[in-house]
Amino acid sequence: MLAWPVPRLLARATALRRVPRPALVLWQSTALAAVVAALFTAPAAVLGLVAGPSRVDSVWPVLLAAAVSGSVAARLALSGDRVGRGLRASRRRQRELVDLLATPDITDAVDPEQARRDRLRVLAAETPTAYCVPGLQHRVVVTRGAVESLAPVELDAVLAHERAHLVARHDLVLEFFTVAHEAVPAFVRCESALRSVTLLIEVLADRAAVKAVGVVPTARAIVAMVGAGRPDGTLGMTDTAADAAVRIGLLEGGPVVGLPPRVAAGLVYLAAALVLALPVALLTVAWSAELA
Repeated sequence: MLAWPVPRLLARATALRRVPRPALVLWQSTALAAVVAALFTAPAAVLGLVAGPSRVDSVWPVLLAAAVSGSVAARLALSGDRVGRGLRASRRRQRELVDLLATPDITDAVDPEQARRDRLRVLAAETPTAYCVPGLQHRVVVTRGAVESLAPVELDAVLAHERAHLVARHDLVLEFFTVAHEAVPAFVRCESALRSVTLLIEVLADRAAVKAVGVVPTARAIVAMVGAGRPDGTLGMTDTAADAAVRIGLLEGGPVVGLPPRVAAGLVYLAAALVLALPVALLTVAWSAELA
């Protein structure tokens, strides 16, 4: 349930995008609950075997459960290692590259002290592009084309967007979902789920930009960045035209299926807590029944 139908249903629940932070928490709790349920399948089966009557035919469910749990654990470990190594290697190369290619002069449109804190790098490229390289040694990268084509307030929106990614460590959230996504067999994977999570992360960064400079400059900055592209392993305002249009429509909060945003957010948080508690509660009840 948590690995197959629920992610697909959540991906279709586009109204949840109006409350991106609670929606992202709901996605996280769903993924974590699915992992917990799979990993604890074997312990639950073993406890049932120990507490119940000893029969030869009762061993096979335990072996099957152990195979499921072991397979999930192994796939998670391999996926985590592969994704983590790949991301860190690509980001290290990207940091080295932008440090090498960056122009020595920082644009006058950016406060020098803020540029130092952001570790801002300006590349001498004509295409308007901006992105951040996450990590402890992060970088914020903009091109000369972006600096020259954007109004100062729009450039502020771009930098606020990238700063939000870095401060909130959105890269770790996306890495968690990528690991979980690649750990499951291909026939179970839900591509729309990963796209939905990525969109929610961008909406959160967009709203941070809105708080900094307002809706209109942020919307104009998003439009200016459409189709620019960015390197693998980075986060940024650049996006496809279709997703950019969706994000612009979500810059401001609004009612969710007729409910005020605060009420909707509270209900989504409650749903996230229930989803995460469900497998734990079911396992606890099963163990209690077996021991009784």
